[in-house]
Amino acid sequence: MDVSSAVNLGQQALTMILMLASPILILSLVVGLLVSIFQATTQIQEATLSFVPKIVVTFLSLALFGHWMISTIVNFTQNLFLNFDKFMK
Repeated sequence: MDVSSAVNLGQQALTMILMLASPILILSLVVGLLVSIFQATTQIQEATLSFVPKIVVTFLSLALFGHWMISTIVNFTQNLFLNFDKFMK
């Protein structure tokens, strides 16, 4: 495997990681921002108030996007194993 193939494979892996993590991270970020705005306006500074909604949204987004995430990573892994002989040259 030459350097350009290794760099390309690493770039594909990082792109896959970002693509799979982005729905969960974006939804958690939005909920965290909304809870922070709510806490600032009501002056309630309870730690669990910001933690619990983000955990709930994370689990809901995993339930919603889980099938897509699994199928995407399985397709990537199958493609990687099917082209394994090209990487070893």
